[in-house]
Amino acid sequence: MMWWGNDSDIPGFILLGFSDRPQLELILFGIILFLYLVTLLGNTIIILVSLVDSKLHTPMYFFLSHLSFLDLCFTSSIIPQLLVNLRGLDKSITYGGCVVQLYVSLALGSTECVLLAVMSYDRYVAVCRPLHYTIIMHRRLRTTLASLAWLSGVATTLVQSTLTMQLPFCGHRRVDHFFCEVPVLIKLACVDTTFNQAELFVASVLFLVLPLSLILVSYGYITQAVLRIKSATGRQKAFGTCSSHLLVVILFYGTIIFMYLQPAKSRSKDQGKFISLFYTVVTPMLNPLIYTLRNKDMKAALKKILGKKLCSDTF
Repeated sequence: MMWWGNDSDIPGFILLGFSDRPQLELILFGIILFLYLVTLLGNTIIILVSLVDSKLHTPMYFFLSHLSFLDLCFTSSIIPQLLVNLRGLDKSITYGGCVVQLYVSLALGSTECVLLAVMSYDRYVAVCRPLHYTIIMHRRLRTTLASLAWLSGVATTLVQSTLTMQLPFCGHRRVDHFFCEVPVLIKLACVDTTFNQAELFVASVLFLVLPLSLILVSYGYITQAVLRIKSATGRQKAFGTCSSHLLVVILFYGTIIFMYLQPAKSRSKDQGKFISLFYTVVTPMLNPLIYTLRNKDMKAALKKILGKKLCSDTF
């Protein structure tokens, strides 16, 4: 029996994670550590390049920098604790640590849901109203939209996380997950959670279904506008700019909707864990790769900075 078999001795929670597959834990540790390092490096590069290169001081890269900062914070609120738990028999997390992880990860995840919708509106204006783009997406508007995304994330976590942590767990400490998340903590409660489930559903509709619907509508208009472009080069550039954002949207919303809107009884425990692993580890790593490898402006700016660095080192 592992040392955490006596739950009453643990002043917090036990994150079971993948402890039922000890052989898999070492493999996951290596993979997740690598992906985390790539996430840190890639998103940091996007932020720094967007700040240094004046050509990237546009609304698109303003929002992209916010997305990269979000991903840095979101992964850092989950992965370090996950790596610690994967490396040893100690699967515990303190009550305070669980609370912080719950509040922070939910706030950042909700913010990203709204920010991706904001970014789709930015692409809609850029493609459908190109001549008025700089006028419409002026500094005050983009700052307001970014602030709205952040504030909405903070608001929802203050409601959802507070309601969740007020539930009585009656000594239930074993969390069959790898981090403290609202759906799995609600399952630990020893009282009727109908209200919490209803509140979670409403929040999921507001932060998942509604933003995704706005994104799809925006891209419907974008597709119509792009198809009207006579120049093949113009169509290719427009599709190239928007396809990277749409790919991020599909990866992010596809996995998180599966976790939050699909009935818990219709998925296995392992499915939930691996789906959560995808949107907490894989997607934040793919974001910088998608935006750098598929974006000519970002690649050109990166080459320019690296070229200057090489020249300065040579002379």
